[in-house]
Amino acid sequence: MAAAAGAAGETAQTVSEPLSTVAARCRHQQDIRKSRFLAIAEPVTSPAQALAFLREVADPAATHNCWAWRMGRDYRFNDDGEPGGTAGRPILQAIEGQQMDGVMVVVTRWYGGIKLGAGGLARAYGGTAAECLRLAERVPIVAMARLGLHVEFAVLGVLKARLKELQAETEHEAFGADGVELQLQLPQSRADDLALLVRDLTRGRSRAKRLD
Repeated sequence: MAAAAGAAGETAQTVSEPLSTVAARCRHQQDIRKSRFLAIAEPVTSPAQALAFLREVADPAATHNCWAWRMGRDYRFNDDGEPGGTAGRPILQAIEGQQMDGVMVVVTRWYGGIKLGAGGLARAYGGTAAECLRLAERVPIVAMARLGLHVEFAVLGVLKARLKELQAETEHEAFGADGVELQLQLPQSRADDLALLVRDLTRGRSRAKRLD
């Protein structure tokens, strides 16, 4: 099984369309010059979850289990014995090229007796990963914001009635003598709308503050 090692850092990810992740585990297999390549992609939210996925799907009997994941600004990849830069990084580039985030791809290779060379390996690993992600059902990734605010009891009912249209969810509420402290989560694109709503409902007496 591949060791949990690789490269880490913060690289710029060119975004020409909204980022997405895979809706569920998906796979794609292809044969390239007698070697079998199997890509399995999984949505992940933490390094621990990514490594648990690797332990689950890596085949100890295979020649190589190469992988990469990206979660926001963090990433890891591993060549698992293939020449440096020919497996893990091309898989990572496939994730980025498909405009995906919060995803891990493991590409397992069973060697068929014909060497592919560095360029051939990079194309095989990267291409298998990219096709797996291209065929996958996608879920858009929505940037979220957390806001805190205090409102008087008189406007609480109206505010709560408007939260659904702003796609806001209440994470916490605490009742006090003069009103309610609320902690809300909602799409980042609606944060300004909520701030304006709170200001209007309270006639400027309360303001929503970003907590993230």
